Formats: sequence, structure tokens, C-alpha cells
Amino acid sequence: MQRLLNQLHRIEQGILWLMLVALIAAGLLQVILRNVFDTGILWNETLIRVLVLWLTLLGALCATVDNRHIKINIFDRLIPKPFISHWQSFLHLVSASVCFLVAYYSFGFVLEEYSYGEIAFGVVPVWVTESIIPIGFGLMGLRFAIQMVTCLTVSKEVN
Repeated sequence: MQRLLNQLHRIEQGILWLMLVALIAAGLLQVILRNVFDTGILWNETLIRVLVLWLTLLGALCATVDNRHIKINIFDRLIPKPFISHWQSFLHLVSASVCFLVAYYSFGFVLEEYSYGEIAFGVVPVWVTESIIPIGFGLMGLRFAIQMVTCLTVSKEVN
């Protein structure tokens, strides 16, 4: 299982780097075209916005690996040590629930966009550009659920 998760993380990082390079290249190309040739690619700014969305969600997904995401830990200092793993399991459960809820409703949003049939840029439909929202939050929810189970398993082994 750990090998599969490590492979998934490598794929995520590769896609993240690819998106970052594409974002920088698209922005640089637009700047050069505008300043040197007094022209530009009409849909390039839309592409840049989509790349920022994808980078944000893929970056958040990568940050959930090994609990490296932003979190507020004010209660970690107040909870007695024997109960910390249970507290962390509860937090992972809440995080997974929120992510799955966002994934569910964003999936409905993407389906609605699919029914409209609008084009974002080039030949790429809008729904494809927004598909990262349910996918990203669904994978983050899955990661939090796995971390919850891991915390509970470690807690039982310690006790």
C-alpha cells in the first residue's frame, strides 16, 4: 500500500512541476508577444487562470502527504499525550468529511458545466478545466481517511 501511495505522490509531483512550467511558459510567452510584437494569444489568460487553479489543488493534494498541509493546532498542546492520536484521528475524519463534501458538490457543478457545453479555450471544454476540483478534493479526502485509519492503527498498537 505504501509503495502505491509513493508512486501516486511521484505522479502528482510530476504533474505539479509540468503545470508550473506550463504556467511560467504561458505567462512569459504572453509578455513577449505583447511587448515585442504588439499581439498575444487570445485565450492565453484563460489558460493561465486554469493552470493556477490546477496548481493550487495539486499543490494542496501534495501537501496532504505526511501531514504537511496548513493546520491550526491550538488543541494539540492542551490534550494529554495518550489522547493525541485519537484527537488527530478525529481531525482527519473532519478533514476527510469536508473534502468529500466539497468533492460531491463540485462534481455536481462540473456535471452542470458539462451540460452547457461551453469552451474554455482552444477546443478544451470548461468542464474539463474544472474537473480538478472534485478530483483534487476527492483525493485529499481519501488521503485524510487513510491518515485517520493510520492514526487509529498506531494508537491501538501503542496501547
